[in-house]
Amino acid sequence: METAERFRAAVEKRDLAAMEDLFTEDVRLYSPVKFVPFEGRPMVLGLFGVLLRVFEDFRYVGRFDGAAETSADGAEAPAEILLFRATVDGKEIHGIDLLHFDGEGRIKEFTVMVRPHSAVQALGRAVLAGLVAEGLA
Repeated sequence: METAERFRAAVEKRDLAAMEDLFTEDVRLYSPVKFVPFEGRPMVLGLFGVLLRVFEDFRYVGRFDGAAETSADGAEAPAEILLFRATVDGKEIHGIDLLHFDGEGRIKEFTVMVRPHSAVQALGRAVLAGLVAEGLA
């Protein structure tokens, strides 16, 4: 997917502005540290602003593509999984970004999964502090 490649490049360059047109207006991001999704392009971009500061040594290490049901409506959509590694507060994180695309190739749903549990906790604390500092939580 061209969008996934552009997204990956934007993350690796820490270029938040380059991400803006990659998301639908009503994008939903499912986080490993929050039960309800982050909803809407402004909120998701705000979250990515925090994540780009929180993650240390972030790098994508693989990718898979195909199709999967979305969480929002259960419809099958083109999807891509980007595998990543990073560090947060001294904890190494292994994770995946699952991107679902709309008919125009924009990201309409984004699910993040990370392990191990201690890294999820460190990520949750760091992201919450960043969202509070940005006035987003």
